[in-house]
Amino acid sequence: MPDQMPPRRFPRVPMERRVGAFAIDVCAVSLVSLFGGSALAVPLFLIAWFGLRVVLVERNQGQSLGRWAMDIKVIDPKYGSLPNLTALLKREALTGVGSLLVFIGLVNLSPTNGFILVAPLWLLVDCVPAFLDTDYRQAYHDRLARTLMIQTRRGY
Repeated sequence: MPDQMPPRRFPRVPMERRVGAFAIDVCAVSLVSLFGGSALAVPLFLIAWFGLRVVLVERNQGQSLGRWAMDIKVIDPKYGSLPNLTALLKREALTGVGSLLVFIGLVNLSPTNGFILVAPLWLLVDCVPAFLDTDYRQAYHDRLARTLMIQTRRGY
C-alpha cells in the first residue's frame, strides 16, 4: 500500500531566489574572510563557509543567512525534515569549492590574471542541472547529498 502513494510535492523555489540567497551567503563569508589579510583569507573563507552553511543550517532548521533572507529551507525529501550532518557536508563541500575559486579569482583580480574567467566554471557545472530540472530544480550538489530546496514562510 505505501508503494502506491503519490510522492510528496514540496513548494519549488524560483531560481532567482536561490541565486540571491547564495550571493548573500558568499558576500557574508567573503567579508569575514577579508579581515584576516591575504595570508588567512582562504582558511578563514573555508571556516566561515562551513560555519554559515553547515553549522548554522543545522542549528537554524535548514536555513543559512541568505536562505533566511530569501525564505528558503534545505530538507531531506525522503523524510521531509532537516538533512543529517553528512548530507550537509557533502552538499556544501561542492558549493564551497566553487565559491572559494570565485573568491580567489576576485581577490587576485588584475589585468594579467585570467583565473577569474575559469573560476566560475565549477559553479556553472554544479548548477546547470538545477536550471534544466523542471520538477525539483536540484543542482548537482543537491542530487549528490539527496537534498531539496523548498520555500518557507519563516524569515525576512
